[in-house]
Amino acid sequence: MQTSKELVDLLDLTALGENNFSGNSYTIGSPHVFGGQVLAQAVNAAYRTIPENRFINSLHSYFLEAGDLTVPINYHVAEMRNGGSFSTRRVTASQNGKTIFIMAASFHIKEDGFEHQTAIDKSIKQPEELMSWEDMLVQFGDFLPKSTKAFLSIKRPIEFKPVRVPNPMEPKDLPANEDVWFRLKGDHKDLDIRTKQEILTYISDYNVLNAAFNSNASAHNFGNTQTASLDHSMWFFREFDFNDWMLFSAESPNAFGARGLAKGNIFTRDGKLVASFAQEGLMRPKK
Repeated sequence: MQTSKELVDLLDLTALGENNFSGNSYTIGSPHVFGGQVLAQAVNAAYRTIPENRFINSLHSYFLEAGDLTVPINYHVAEMRNGGSFSTRRVTASQNGKTIFIMAASFHIKEDGFEHQTAIDKSIKQPEELMSWEDMLVQFGDFLPKSTKAFLSIKRPIEFKPVRVPNPMEPKDLPANEDVWFRLKGDHKDLDIRTKQEILTYISDYNVLNAAFNSNASAHNFGNTQTASLDHSMWFFREFDFNDWMLFSAESPNAFGARGLAKGNIFTRDGKLVASFAQEGLMRPKK
């Protein structure tokens, strides 16, 4: 999977009737289904039951079981409420009769109101100054740990450029934050806002737990720690296009008891706040 079209096709579920849908999976380098894929497919399922004049404003979800890459995922949508301004849906994802994921999502008509937003960090390095994951693989591939090299070798429809690149050969503790520029590959001029929100949901599960790792990066990493997304929430604010780089900016206020919390914002390059997110993940040191 290397282009935005392939990603859109992955997220576009097959209708089975009576608010039931089915989707397949694509690996991002993990032995299990990528959480962002399940999130985005669940949003696709919910949108299929929503009037055209309503758009997602928030989602709250829990990952209950690891997904099997070889088995289709079934999604059932329960229509919880259709009010004058908001609609609410509950989505349940299952494999082989077992529930692996649940999500509640809210959809809102467009309304006018007062406005403010947090500001983007204008001092942050721009993407033209940074290396992408593909650049790192080419330049440092022979020196990277095997697991890191394998992860970077996976073909993806998104290009990522982290603002800070730690040296895997000399790990050290870092501030508890993570800033990553990202850009969608391929032709994406004709995407509607619903599809763009599904793609943004997919991307939001990348990089997020890095912020929770960084304060203990001298001793702990994805290789010696058992990790999994436990829950994921998003809030959607403003419309946007994928015609330029966007910034994923996360910070971690806490890691304790084998769990790490990260939260943050997604901006357009010109500083428009598009969405916010929060996730708690399992971070259990391997013995």
